[in-house]
This record gives sequence, C-alpha cells and structure tokens, in this order.
Amino acid sequence: MSRGSSIKYEHAKSSFVLIKSFTERYLFLHTNTRSSKSFLFHIDMKLSFLLFIIVFLSGCNSAEIKEPLEYTGPLQEAENVELFYSQNEQVKVKMKAELLYEFQNGDREFPKGVYMEFYNEFGRLESTLRADHAFYFKNEAQWRGRGNVEVKNVEKNEQLNTEELFWKPSKKDIFTEKFVTLRRQGDVIYGTGLTAKQDLSDYTIGTVGDPEGVHGEIEVKE
Repeated sequence: MSRGSSIKYEHAKSSFVLIKSFTERYLFLHTNTRSSKSFLFHIDMKLSFLLFIIVFLSGCNSAEIKEPLEYTGPLQEAENVELFYSQNEQVKVKMKAELLYEFQNGDREFPKGVYMEFYNEFGRLESTLRADHAFYFKNEAQWRGRGNVEVKNVEKNEQLNTEELFWKPSKKDIFTEKFVTLRRQGDVIYGTGLTAKQDLSDYTIGTVGDPEGVHGEIEVKE
C-alpha cells in the first residue's frame, strides 16, 4: 500500500471507530435489550464493509500515472519518390524509391528499396546502385543499403553484389564488411570486406577468396 493509501486508511479507520463508539453509547443510554445488540452487530458489519470500500478506492486513486510514450515514428511519408542531387548546377545523382519515411531528426528510410544513378562531370551515366532496403543517416551524411545490394559500372560492365553496403556521398566512396562478389572483365572475385569508389574504378577487398578458401588481399587502382 502506498503512503497516500495508508493515510486515507487511517482516516477512514478513525471515522469508523468514532461512529461505532457513538452508536454504542446511544444504544446504551436508550436500551439494553437483545434487539439492540443485534442492531449493533448489523451496524458493525455495515461500517466494516464501508471501511473496505474506502480503502479499496483509495488504492485505485493513488495508483501511479504513467507518462505518455514519446512517438519515434516517421513524421512524413511519400510514395513514388524521385530525387536529384546536383553540384554546380549539374545533376550528379538521381534516385527513385517507391516509399519514403522521413523522421524528426532528418533521417530517411526507404523500406521498399532504392535505385540510384551516378553521373560523371560530362553528364554521362557512370554507375548504378540498387538495394532492397535503404536508410539515410543525416548526422553522418551516410547511406546504408541492405538486402540484395548491387552496384554496376555501366561503362566497364562491372558488377558488385553484397548484402550490406554503405555510401559516403561527400567522398564518393562505398564500403562494407560483408561478403562480396565482384564480376569484371570475365573474372569473378570473391571476398569479405571492400572499400571502393562509387563507380568501382578503385577498390580494395580485405580478404579475397570464396568462403571455403581465403587467398589474401587484392587492391586495384585506375
């Protein structure tokens, strides 16, 4: 029982004793028959029940009030989104997404995936990125793609596949610690961990080899 309930209980108990004492004195002064004793018994039972009700209600009223939960979900939602990122009035990145959630802190979630196109300084399509799910972290100015993540260099017909990939727009870098598959010039390279330019022109694979046999590290610069 809480402190508030205890205080209310003591007040109710004092009132109960006072009423009972008054009733006994009244009956003693006016009569002393068996019927008066029966009446006193009924009064005692009723007052006991009343005391129980008061204590019960006091416990209910003194229950702690829970603070409302803070809403952390998206503030805005948009469908069939097409965004453009420009530099010096020239489009560098085009992005398409079926669904976009925007949060209060500026983060963005793309639960149905994204498709991005990257353009070079001459306005030509250079590479593409596709992911089943994407998230943009505003504070870090960084993207994360998950699921079936695919990066293609359109000009050189090279392709990277992995299950998670991060993209840093300010540095035009992509990186991951997950297993990767890189297809280039008729060869297939397997490895775990990769750091590369977003167009796959330069890349470093941490441990090269398929899951059954690791062969070392590979670095390619152009």
